[in-house]
Amino acid sequence: MNYLKRIKDLREDNDLTQDELSKILHISQRTYSFYETGGRDIPIKVVCDLAEYYNVSTDYILDRTDKKNTNN
Repeated sequence: MNYLKRIKDLREDNDLTQDELSKILHISQRTYSFYETGGRDIPIKVVCDLAEYYNVSTDYILDRTDKKNTNN
């Protein structure tokens, strides 16, 4: 489950707390925390929202590629 590390690293690289990011995603901090720790599966919509917010591909978030953007 390397994608768990990937979403945490993206959040930290953007100097965001879980609380700040959860507000951006319109979910509770607790729910987001479960996504980062593997306590809950991340819904496709949230993966897409994260990709859009961070300007990366969904494949990057899911750790299927190391290329952040498919346009690179």
